[in-house]
Amino acid sequence: MTSSQVGVPEAPAVTAPDAPPPPPPARRRTWPVVVGAVAALLALAALSLSVGAGEVGPGRVLDYLLNRDGARADGRLALVVGELRLPRTLTALLVGAALGVAGAQLQSVTRNPLAETGLLGVNAGASLGVVLGIAVLGVQTSFGYLAFAFGGAVLASTVVLLVASTRGGGSPMRLVLAGSAVAAIFRGLTDVLIVNSPEAYERYRVWVLGSLAGVEGWTTLRQLAPVLGAGFVLAALTTRPLTALALGDDLARGLGHRPGATRAAVAVAVTLLTASAVALAGPVAFLGLLSGFLARTVAGPRVGRLTLLAALFGAAVLTGADVLARVVARPFEAPVSVIVALIGAPALIAIVRSRRSAALAIADPAESAPPARTGEPAPAKPDLTLRYGAWSLLLPRRALLASLGLAAALLAAVVVSAHVGQSELDLGRTFQAVFGYGDRLDVLLVQKFRLGRIVAGLAAGAALGLAGCLTQTLARNRLATPELLGVNDGATAAMLISASTAGTFGAWWAGPLGALVAVLVVALASGGLGARGYRVLVVGLAMSALASAVIQVAMARRSLNSAGSLYIWTNGSLNGRDFAVSTPVLIGLAVLVPLALVVARRLAVLRFDDSVAASLGVDPGRVRLACLLLAVALAGLAVGVCGPVGFVALAAPVIAGRLAGPARVPVLGSALTGALLVVLADTLGRVLIGGVEIPVGIVTTVLGGPFLLWVLLGRRSSV
Repeated sequence: MTSSQVGVPEAPAVTAPDAPPPPPPARRRTWPVVVGAVAALLALAALSLSVGAGEVGPGRVLDYLLNRDGARADGRLALVVGELRLPRTLTALLVGAALGVAGAQLQSVTRNPLAETGLLGVNAGASLGVVLGIAVLGVQTSFGYLAFAFGGAVLASTVVLLVASTRGGGSPMRLVLAGSAVAAIFRGLTDVLIVNSPEAYERYRVWVLGSLAGVEGWTTLRQLAPVLGAGFVLAALTTRPLTALALGDDLARGLGHRPGATRAAVAVAVTLLTASAVALAGPVAFLGLLSGFLARTVAGPRVGRLTLLAALFGAAVLTGADVLARVVARPFEAPVSVIVALIGAPALIAIVRSRRSAALAIADPAESAPPARTGEPAPAKPDLTLRYGAWSLLLPRRALLASLGLAAALLAAVVVSAHVGQSELDLGRTFQAVFGYGDRLDVLLVQKFRLGRIVAGLAAGAALGLAGCLTQTLARNRLATPELLGVNDGATAAMLISASTAGTFGAWWAGPLGALVAVLVVALASGGLGARGYRVLVVGLAMSALASAVIQVAMARRSLNSAGSLYIWTNGSLNGRDFAVSTPVLIGLAVLVPLALVVARRLAVLRFDDSVAASLGVDPGRVRLACLLLAVALAGLAVGVCGPVGFVALAAPVIAGRLAGPARVPVLGSALTGALLVVLADTLGRVLIGGVEIPVGIVTTVLGGPFLLWVLLGRRSSV
């Protein structure tokens, strides 16, 4: 989950920027739950000390802990318990608690119950640090991984804080958007290094699964204990200001708190906790989301108890997962991230389908009204009206001009893409070859290879942009993408299966088929696609976490050549794509784009509450169902062509919306923007490095991240 996996609570679409969240539910008795969690945690810790490869049972462990009959003088017992199990158990407790506290703090400060610890770019920064250490400096030791992971995590979070605090920022949404964009850039840089270094990928694909098997002795834990301690202390100090911040910035200031300083302190605490956890155990990102989510169902929005319970739940889940990881695949160890996903995904689905899910409602920061601006607002330009007899057509002027500009830019991008490449062709020869004239080799190169690839990119990009627009508008969150419905992971799993029988990249239809199966599973688990978008996205998020963990394991167990080729596809690639592959997508677009334009007008009404939409004659359930089906069909077709290029689905609607204005759902503009991004990225990927092709998904992420930051966090941004 990349990125950018931020869910959408059930909340009104428009709220004041400092409006308080909905009133908390009735006071619950949380202390019995705390006592029960502590008891379960102690039992799991005892079990962790008693289970392992060495034949040392609970009795001997107790002898060592109490030093009965001089048990600590036994060298073998001291090695197994004192140097292996005890440090590993304590590390699991501290890492789980750190991720739980970090998740709860992020969910509170962003007012989003599905915020997770990768939000500040920590996981992406740690991954980049590890890959840099491997590929550039040849790091091979666990201590080297730890140092580079921690340094990369801190660097990423520092960049996010600096970007989010510019121009008087610091709002929850600025923090979310900055974190998503910076994390995307760091992930793209990581992928660039991996694509060009098979050795780095070989080691990275094992590290990224997450494990506590590398904890031997007290050295690493002793080195990071002060950092963890500082993170816990700072998180405790921010509990009271966070409680005031939940009432709104204005009320918090009236109570003597500084919202900007509070958010910065939370970000620093989350950075210290998550960076240390990732350095010790690898990126177990789902645990922070899960712990905070579980704690919120018990404690509600009360920050103090929420943080305490999240720490206990996180420590318990990770310790239990580590015990299971040691016993389910003996004599080997299973990746702890897979065990966490296996435990957490069903729990998350069960909670969101229960009646208690209503307790998770929090004001959606993504849809807060923009802050008031000084000065007179610019007068809105009137729309254009075309009349022919009794018929008339109203065209929004700004959206029309934006679409025309995007179409012109897209045409120029197509010309450039057909012209440039490894083979030298002047512009005249390129145009002749496009229409079948000139040298036969020129015609073969342009028509067979370049034009087919360009058409495939146009079709896939338009489908991704349109799918992202529908998903974001439906979810009322600019960070929502079809990826949260399980589309990408379902398509990737299907491609992993088909690749064993249909060649390196598998059959093109395997992607759409896998995406459809994944969405059907999400629909069944969530109670139907016509349900509230919140429930569907939460279930999709849980299923994606589970599927992505299984996919990572499958990739780690394949041969290096096979896994490397599939890894390129999972980042998005147009290599080898032609007219035969793009034709089904073009046919699908010819049918689905007009349907999306028809649905867009009703979809705009869903920006308001369901009761308002119903009063305007719109059936919210039917519109949601139609939009979800359209988004899934479009995203599935695109994935079949170029792989899961999720960043295009995220960025294209945001860019198109800024160009077209906030009054319209930018359906056509999103499709044009998506096509433009993919064609430009593919062209750059072919020519940036001579003799080496960078996959289109990596280029869109690396170059699109800074541009998305500029679009989202500019002076006139409403976030």
